[in-house]
Amino acid sequence: MFYRIMKFAGQSSYLVLGYMTWLWFHGGLSWEFSLSCLAVSGFWLALTVFGMRQLFTTYFDLFSRLKVLLPMWTGLALAGLAVYSTDSQSILIGAICELVAWGGVYLLYRRNRKQYMTKGHGPLPMGTWINPPKEVLRPGDLILTSGRIATRLHESVGHGEVVVMQEDGKLMAFSSYMEHGTVFNPVEVLTGKPESRGHYVVMRLANPLSAEELELMPKLCRIMLKENDRWRAEARVTRDKVLGYLPLPRGIKTWIKSKLTVTGYDWFGLFTGRRAPSHWTCIGACLELYSRLGVKTHHYGTGLLGLGTGLLDPIMPVRFLSDPAFVLLTEEDKKAFQATAAGAGEVASAT
Repeated sequence: MFYRIMKFAGQSSYLVLGYMTWLWFHGGLSWEFSLSCLAVSGFWLALTVFGMRQLFTTYFDLFSRLKVLLPMWTGLALAGLAVYSTDSQSILIGAICELVAWGGVYLLYRRNRKQYMTKGHGPLPMGTWINPPKEVLRPGDLILTSGRIATRLHESVGHGEVVVMQEDGKLMAFSSYMEHGTVFNPVEVLTGKPESRGHYVVMRLANPLSAEELELMPKLCRIMLKENDRWRAEARVTRDKVLGYLPLPRGIKTWIKSKLTVTGYDWFGLFTGRRAPSHWTCIGACLELYSRLGVKTHHYGTGLLGLGTGLLDPIMPVRFLSDPAFVLLTEEDKKAFQATAAGAGEVASAT
């Protein structure tokens, strides 16, 4: 509830200030010009500084970067106009102070940017372990990969899969694909690709799964696969029934079926952030599995203004990089793994 309240307050503030900026642009503010420039710039400055810590923490999210850059350039322009247009000494001093403050925001933004590296189409925390080998993976790990969505959104990752261990000890990756719906593939499908075909990072649960949860994991995956199969079959029957009522030639109906394919993927959830009960986006399937295991993650898909799930709040995989339920594997983990592997190799050669 606290998260929803804070989200409502934050997004409402952006909407109000956006409307106020629009009024200023159209001359709708009743204040004197230089004073209105100073006031609107000051409001944007206060809102940006208030949320700066969170925005810098989630720098890898495109929207977090825009929430700093767009208000900053708007505020600088307005403060500059206030300096240029005023004859009041107090407004002049206030505008100069705002210009200095915005300059400080920019310097802090540049300093924060140095803590990240560019990988693919977006930033990742500096020191992230890129493409860890299969031997590093554990059940419950979340694998975030590059791909089409990451490219379109200009982000470092755009797809998620959960590592699951089957009863025979084989590691599998559970997710949902646009072409196939919910899937259960060997992890080699991800780890076996050359780096030239993309990259992935691994998020590890901060609180490891218990033995009972590890045993339950593959069973839950198979249940979700059956639920997805059932929904896919029912959705196809509904689609065909609706087409049957339409007075269209058979060729056109066949063409419509080829375009309105039912794969078991939640296309509506891709844009809204909802989590449907029996068909999911990739990250929606991961969240559903974690939820059924009792793993508490950050709040996702709470909707516009935090008022409800499925209202213009897509769940982007990159946001998991700041989820407190997970720990990102880094170069330090890589060094520890290599040291352990080298020690095991020396013992093996000695024996």
